[in-house]
Amino acid sequence: MEGNTKGSAGARRASKSKSKIIIFAIEIFLILIMLAILFLVMTRGNSGPNIAELDPEKLGINNEDTGSEDQVDIPSVEPGTIVDTGYMNIALFGVDATKPSGLYKGSRSDCIMIASVNMDTGDIKLVSVYRDTYMNLGTDTYHKCNHAYSGGGAEQAIKMLNMNLDMDITNFITVNYQSLIDLVDGLGGIYVDVDKNEIKDINNYQITINKDLNLGGYTPVKETGYQRLNGLQATAYCRIRYALAGGDFDRASNQREVLKAIEEQAKKTDPVTLTKVFDQVVEEVFTSMDSKDLLELVTNINNYRITEEGGFPEESMRTTGNIGAKGSCVIPLDLESNVKWLHEFLFDDQDYTPSKTVQECGKKIKEDTSKYINR
Repeated sequence: MEGNTKGSAGARRASKSKSKIIIFAIEIFLILIMLAILFLVMTRGNSGPNIAELDPEKLGINNEDTGSEDQVDIPSVEPGTIVDTGYMNIALFGVDATKPSGLYKGSRSDCIMIASVNMDTGDIKLVSVYRDTYMNLGTDTYHKCNHAYSGGGAEQAIKMLNMNLDMDITNFITVNYQSLIDLVDGLGGIYVDVDKNEIKDINNYQITINKDLNLGGYTPVKETGYQRLNGLQATAYCRIRYALAGGDFDRASNQREVLKAIEEQAKKTDPVTLTKVFDQVVEEVFTSMDSKDLLELVTNINNYRITEEGGFPEESMRTTGNIGAKGSCVIPLDLESNVKWLHEFLFDDQDYTPSKTVQECGKKIKEDTSKYINR
């Protein structure tokens, strides 16, 4: 777990599948972090999540003084260490894998999110890092950021986030496909507001997922408005892209909407049911946090709440463009400005100065993309 300094905003923060299935880390984040972990010790015969041993020296954490007036030194903290105050930042990855081995490497992270938990208040801020964002992959190779996980697993994907965003993330959660269906069904469904232009795509994606996973059928969504969706329907809702005016930007927003709906429903669910749901999904998880760490983190689900959400790059500071053979990418118009925005959004740091690493990455991004961007 990241180091922390209570009250110091400028401190180093505790921080094509063949079937084309999109998988989302958000789909089980709350069940792991906010909900069922509390009951792990009550579970019989459960081997728990698959644990990763990460080397903090290989995670691209920048220890230089960025020049913020309130920058202070933070002692080194090993991954998995629980802290009681400050910010805890977790990378959430959803990989396009249909087999368990895809959790570890060789799969692209088609959902990338940062969940920043204020350990003093219990407030959670969510930021989607758009999967097609042109970044340093952590190897001084520049491409869509979802390629980092494929090349080097969670370690390289975390390094990518730390290098480009001036984060010091050492913890992550990665999930596979079945988790969302199991989670939502286990909770008895979730409530989502479905628009008219989304119904056709929800049902088309249900057909695809049903075939890919051999689920034995699906229930069409027939009406618009606020309604209960089952696991398959919710998964299909997360996959909608082309029917949305904002494309992948709006899809990321839908993903966060589902996460918030899971939070709301889970808080209404009794502990016995939560335990059963956790039993069903926990072994599909790949994470840096062991059962003891997760249990320590959670004492009461009502202590935590999602308060704000956003996307990176920020809307007014991004564009798109076809970067040659690398295809259509999301381009941060100025990486430094985006990083400043991110640190203000997550940590209320209004005087943040991006590191030299971010400045160098930003310069390279401009060199590579300037002639391709859509004005």
